[in-house]
Amino acid sequence: MKITNLRQCPSSPVNMEGAEGALRQVPIGKADGAPNFSIRVFTLEPGGHTPHHSHESEHLNYILEGSGEVLEGETPRPVRQGDFVLVTPHEKHQYRNTGETPLVFLCMVPSQYE
Repeated sequence: MKITNLRQCPSSPVNMEGAEGALRQVPIGKADGAPNFSIRVFTLEPGGHTPHHSHESEHLNYILEGSGEVLEGETPRPVRQGDFVLVTPHEKHQYRNTGETPLVFLCMVPSQYE
């Protein structure tokens, strides 16, 4: 069993092409022995965004703080604290912080895609 606090998890910049003002933390992942799923937390500074991209697997997201939008393909969809988002396999998407405070969201993925 692992119990951790997000404040204890190191953060690193998202180094994918097209990302701006984005940090990533991995509170529980394959390095911890998680055989199936990893939990990541992304923080987008105001004006920041993830790349506009797609993945082979689904992503399960939960907005912890802030507000912004998620591009569903090319269509912006508003999101705010408390919202859940399912990104299906191969669905092109991008998170954008359109607010004035950090947009923080949890992202659960299969451990192989951590």
